[in-house]
Amino acid sequence: MPDFAQIKLSQSTKDSIEWGMTPDLAFCTFSAKGLREELTGSTEQVCYFFIDNWGNSPRLFLMERGDRHVNILAEISAPQEMLYNCIVGQGGTRSSRDNFPIDSALKAWLIREVINPDNSPYLRRPITTNEDSAEDMGEPLPEPGAVTPPDHQVILPGRNARLSDNQVRSIIIDRNSFDTDQNPDGGFHNVLTSPISQPVIRDEATNLMWQQYGLDLCSIRTMKKKIRELNARNHEGHDDWRLPSLEEALSLMQNRPNSKGLHLPLCFSAEQPFIFVQATRQPTGYWFVDYKQGKVYWSSGTVPGGFARLCRTLEDE
Repeated sequence: MPDFAQIKLSQSTKDSIEWGMTPDLAFCTFSAKGLREELTGSTEQVCYFFIDNWGNSPRLFLMERGDRHVNILAEISAPQEMLYNCIVGQGGTRSSRDNFPIDSALKAWLIREVINPDNSPYLRRPITTNEDSAEDMGEPLPEPGAVTPPDHQVILPGRNARLSDNQVRSIIIDRNSFDTDQNPDGGFHNVLTSPISQPVIRDEATNLMWQQYGLDLCSIRTMKKKIRELNARNHEGHDDWRLPSLEEALSLMQNRPNSKGLHLPLCFSAEQPFIFVQATRQPTGYWFVDYKQGKVYWSSGTVPGGFARLCRTLEDE
């Protein structure tokens, strides 16, 4: 992995930058890797520049995305007018809340002022991570029975579904689920508990039990095999684990990212940034819920790849 600790781009990093990439396209790049049936969790990554225009003014970032991680490596202090021109040139406005790829003018400026110099004064704010540190899972959750259950549980459909783009949009809007693009003001109120002795999370609001850590990246075929094997072994004392429906997966989506950068309650692992759901797309493709971007996506292909966070319906206790 390139070393950005010294605010310096190595030649190999310069050669590997993907021009024109955005966070949305990077997601598709890695979710589509499931087309290779042998996919088992690559450490491959891509680096790219993109404009983030979600705040009061646009910001230019150097991003790295891999199968398991998304890191903002540095911010580039480019001229604001150049960033605005790039946004407007792609059909946006100064107030457009979106991510934008780099245009030819900004690419030329980046090559001249950031890529070619050994130490560019415009490349700043490197973000480093300590991979050996323990993951922050937040404060311990109350045990089941220690919280007052909601007056009315929300019973979400747990079935497999074939959904069009319009149907997915209706689900997001009708259930007021958060989606960065389609319902940025939405959100679901969870009531989470956890047994002390098990790495599982219960949501008393939906009557669902979730894996706290989930399953690693693999193809959909391999994932279904893993689920059968877990149930045969009575995983965490249960044999009815399954992929969540789209509605169930969206019930965990929070409208603000946590300290790990995911739109998830902090008690869930960040190792599963986007997950399979029990929903295929009409006319073709598979639906995913991406907690990093806070969106619902679809990916084409007959054998897509993704992570999983399994759930099960709680029995009456």
